[in-house]
Amino acid sequence: MFETLIQKLQEDKYLTLETTPQHEPIMHNIIEKVKKFDLQNRVDGFSATDNPLAKLKYNALFASLRLQQEFKKPVIATMSMRDRNKIALQSDLLGANEFDVRAILALTGDPAKMSDQPHSKGVFESNSSMLLKMIKSFNYGMDIAGRPFKIEPKQIYPFAVTNSYARSFTSLEKKMHNKIQNGAMGIITQPVFDVNNAKKLLEIFENAKEDVVGNKKKAQLIFGIFPITKLRTALFLSAQVPGIHVPQDWIDKLELANQISEEEEYKVGMQLSKDLFYEIRKLHPKIHLMTANKFDLADEILA
Repeated sequence: MFETLIQKLQEDKYLTLETTPQHEPIMHNIIEKVKKFDLQNRVDGFSATDNPLAKLKYNALFASLRLQQEFKKPVIATMSMRDRNKIALQSDLLGANEFDVRAILALTGDPAKMSDQPHSKGVFESNSSMLLKMIKSFNYGMDIAGRPFKIEPKQIYPFAVTNSYARSFTSLEKKMHNKIQNGAMGIITQPVFDVNNAKKLLEIFENAKEDVVGNKKKAQLIFGIFPITKLRTALFLSAQVPGIHVPQDWIDKLELANQISEEEEYKVGMQLSKDLFYEIRKLHPKIHLMTANKFDLADEILA
């Protein structure tokens, strides 16, 4: 299952769909929405987020297990450095390994001050590079302290993330390089909204791989795509989310459509998003589709 996903990532077209577990003790509702649009047969795999914005949700590792059991497709489980120290992270990796939750997206995590749980404190023992190093150690049969396991874990497939835009792309390139060196097989970008931005990211990604050796050369950049169908979403992402750039022409077109009707706003935003999806797919067919559980948007993008 995971071998097929990685082969697609390295040699073929690749498409994963993000799911966000909810503030409830079941995954049933998400599973039924995925089934409604037959998305499980239109993507190569899924991902499950880990308490984004530090808001309490169903656990990402258990969510990944449920999705894998239901759809027989690989799921990339997100693990954040915000909520666990190195003992808890390794313990979760060990338990997940037995149940074949073995694709891990390493995140530093959003600040705990954003949480909906009063007085929550972030752990942040380190950034996501530590988790990548843990996974590398596990794949060599030992924990991060260098203690060998009596039974070696099954291979774990590490992923990482990167901002999609920066004033200094040199800084992004260095971060990409470090994540590739630490074993990331795929690096998923924050949403991109411009093909020229995507081309620049591909350029610096190739630069980041120049000095790596062996299988690290096979690391791939994966473009995050997030459909925008509302002007207010575009304005929020542009102004409030670091590392994302929404082009002014998208905002201008959505502003004009917004003045006509809600239906026109949706139509214009969806067309912009679909056109981008197909342009990115021609440029570099490695895509991670994010819809904040609005799977009808995924259905329309993939139609």
